[in-house]
Amino acid sequence: MKNHVIKEYITELAGRGMLEKCVSVTAEAENAEVKGLTYDSRESEPGTLFICKGAAFKKEYLESAAEKGAICYLSQEEYEGAAIPGIIVRDIREAMPVAAAMFYSRPWEELTVFGIGGTKGKSTSAYYMKSVIDDYLEEKGEKESAIVSSIDVYDGVESFESHITTPEAVELQRHMRNALNSGMKYLEMEVSSQALKYNRLDEIRLDVGIFMNVSEDHISPIEHSSFEDYLTSKLKMFAITDTAVVNLGSDCIDRVLEAAGASERLVTFAVGEDREADFTAYNIRKNGMGIDFTVKSSGKVGEAFNEEFSLGMPGFFNVENALGVIAGAVSAGIPVKNIRSGLLKARSKGRMETTLSRDGKILAILDYAHNKLSFEKLYGSMKEEYPGYRIVGLFGCPGGKAFNRREELGRIAGRNSAKVYLAAEDPGKEKPGDISDQIAVYLREEGCPYEIIDDRGEAIAAAIKEAERIASETGEKTLLLITGKGHETRQKVGTEYLPCISDAEYIEKYIKEYDERVNS
Repeated sequence: MKNHVIKEYITELAGRGMLEKCVSVTAEAENAEVKGLTYDSRESEPGTLFICKGAAFKKEYLESAAEKGAICYLSQEEYEGAAIPGIIVRDIREAMPVAAAMFYSRPWEELTVFGIGGTKGKSTSAYYMKSVIDDYLEEKGEKESAIVSSIDVYDGVESFESHITTPEAVELQRHMRNALNSGMKYLEMEVSSQALKYNRLDEIRLDVGIFMNVSEDHISPIEHSSFEDYLTSKLKMFAITDTAVVNLGSDCIDRVLEAAGASERLVTFAVGEDREADFTAYNIRKNGMGIDFTVKSSGKVGEAFNEEFSLGMPGFFNVENALGVIAGAVSAGIPVKNIRSGLLKARSKGRMETTLSRDGKILAILDYAHNKLSFEKLYGSMKEEYPGYRIVGLFGCPGGKAFNRREELGRIAGRNSAKVYLAAEDPGKEKPGDISDQIAVYLREEGCPYEIIDDRGEAIAAAIKEAERIASETGEKTLLLITGKGHETRQKVGTEYLPCISDAEYIEKYIKEYDERVNS
């Protein structure tokens, strides 16, 4: 990784037509070496090129960065009286990935990068792919792969819980550089519509880009103004992809395939033996808590095969996620034996995690499902896979965005549940009770009983207590679908992420207490 001087950043931005002007950049300033890159003034240090971005940016942040040693600022706006020189650009979002690519020396060029896009299934598919790749790497005696997901990030240096799907260009390229410097060769990442819309992936190439599906979501004043804006943003992934792997079962498939023409190679997959795709899955059946299925490959990439695969977690809909991973992994040259082994071992933290009470009367399933498409697939699959259980849902909706979810999730859960518990789910600046009241309108219209309990721990405890009562009085079993937060240990309240106990911990605690009560 080579350090560049300020003049080289100016030259690169000017050559791309992004530069508006330079402010107080003397010959001495031009030759100053950039040793750090950040838009967070708290991370500024001597030699930093400081990025001024965001609607909430204040000049005080620039002053703080300068006090800590920043040598120049990069901005869309000139700040009069700034203590350090400035590089003013036409669009800071376009300029950020260019600066990041220079600073981190284009690390993706030496990695094999898998990107997964879609409304539903990104995180599950990312962890399926990681399990497959890690199985292959373990056999070769090499280091595990890196991952950047909405659940967590691991790059060989940093490991932490995420609260965003795809980070800004500066962080994303830092994670890639960390992975490369740590001796890693592969990286899996989720690709969000927001990241594509706001240029976070500019300057990066994906070796394999898997497009799972698209359904209306993230429509709000702070996300996407319309479904067309959302779809157009999603489809930008193909312009930065070498091999596009496309689900023929996706909505808007004609638009998707047209956009996929921007990639160098197209590989298709679909669930259903009658589908004409390069990879098809069929003969799907339940096997205990897992799923077995057959996959036929046409041989367009790799050798043709007709093989059995298994997943160690429930959810018929996960076959579609696994099939995309199979197609993507084969396209990248991963042996089928490692794909089979990796998928069988694969677990995605907080995705279809099951906890069964000792007497089998309560089955709690933890999942991050949070939008229309994921709810449709989750509830539909659970009704089919667990016909002997009454279904009880527990969820909420985020504050300040994706307002359409309140009706969509309310109606889907209402149509398919014996009862629903509504709880806080990153309410932000809204009151949790107000959000729940809006969802409850649609539960009532669907004739579904419900309770509003803001505290998620109390809601989970109440749901298990009621399942206990039902089991005692009627012998009926309960399937409790706890969705939205998974293993997250932070809840967004106001503008802050506050510490909280995860749903996973609550489930373990209250199922254990149930077991002790009924077996005492």
